[in-house]
Amino acid sequence: MAETKEHVLTHPFSQIIYKMHLILLVARTMMENGADSDRTSQYIMRTAAYMGIPAENVSCHIAYTTIMLNIKDEERTYTRFSKCRTHRVNMLVLSAVSRMIWRAMRDAWSLERFESEMEKLDERKAPYSGLLTALGASFACAGSCALFGCDLAAFFITALSAFIGFYARRFCNEHGFNVYAGIAIAAFAATLAAVLLQGLDLSATPMLPIVACTLFIVPGVPLINAANDLLNHFITSGMTRAFDTLLIVCSTAFGMAIALRLGHVSSFTTVSLSPGEIYLYHPLAAAIAAGGFSLIFSVPRRLLWVVSTGGIITILLRNICMFELGMSQAAGTFLASAFVGVLALFAIHWFHTPNIVLTIPSAIPLIPGVLLYRFFFTLLNINEVSTPLLLAALRNGVEAATIIAGIAIGVAIPSIFWSRQIQRNKIAQEKKLLASRFVDQED
Repeated sequence: MAETKEHVLTHPFSQIIYKMHLILLVARTMMENGADSDRTSQYIMRTAAYMGIPAENVSCHIAYTTIMLNIKDEERTYTRFSKCRTHRVNMLVLSAVSRMIWRAMRDAWSLERFESEMEKLDERKAPYSGLLTALGASFACAGSCALFGCDLAAFFITALSAFIGFYARRFCNEHGFNVYAGIAIAAFAATLAAVLLQGLDLSATPMLPIVACTLFIVPGVPLINAANDLLNHFITSGMTRAFDTLLIVCSTAFGMAIALRLGHVSSFTTVSLSPGEIYLYHPLAAAIAAGGFSLIFSVPRRLLWVVSTGGIITILLRNICMFELGMSQAAGTFLASAFVGVLALFAIHWFHTPNIVLTIPSAIPLIPGVLLYRFFFTLLNINEVSTPLLLAALRNGVEAATIIAGIAIGVAIPSIFWSRQIQRNKIAQEKKLLASRFVDQED
């Protein structure tokens, strides 16, 4: 006799293998689309709660490429694991998974419907076309270049160079190139384009496009997730993410170094990044950069203006802290990120989306990509640099690390100080939905 839906969703070990398959499907989807390990763990527990499995019966181990799930009681235990094959950033998927789990819990979806909805999510087309995403990458880099104080000609040179680099990376991905080789080729193509356009003497700030044209490659989300994992005691996953981002930045620096050698550009480590008008020019540049990165990260269309506004807020607050209050860049970045993190605590209820969709893209313009590039570029040329330049490179590396830590801690402020209250509220909401879903329903 077939088990009823109510029986399946109220008895933990009913169809347990199927349930574990679906829980791991959710977890893998989260990890492969840019969620940190703590959020993935929360979604594992929430999905288990929807399926009638008590939290005390569930254990999970999350690594960067492997997720292990164990469900047990006093008499039996089941263990399964799943591999994460790819890693990208897709905020639309993260937002959709969150809404789907809450709806499944509220409406008591059958396991078959839950699996069907997950399959539809996996088959969903990208929210933005390849051309639009490439334009987003272009203007993300151009907006960042504007934050460095470039003129209008340099703005469009940066956009064109980044556009070329983005399509070079896309070509490599489509033809099965090694990920890091594809990144190096993309960095080479973008930088070489910027170097060649520099020779046309169109801009009064010709070096800034060379500095900014590869910023679309900066692993901003993995960097923040690595710091978040370490802060939340997911040490293995955090260290793996950190090494992955290290390889990405090294590959980018390698591609840039080859292009600079071919273009006879000795170095960009001493290029001035002095900003222009920080209260009129910078907010517009920040909105362009945040909006461009949002297209790369597949942020839902309805939230693009929200993320762009968040980018404006973070840059303005950082500038006020640095230029008006005399704080360091790391301190200003931390306070700006913390403000956006706290603001997102309220905004998630206004826009009905996970806070990661609002906070991470808003904070991405603060990522010190140029400092990281300078650090690794100097290391690649260590036999040719003087002691003062080497010390300056080390300072760039240390400053970049502190800024990244400031961003990660800042956007995580709500979970650091109010995690118990947030968790209690979510658990109470889960219990309320679970208690009411089979009331007055017939089998």
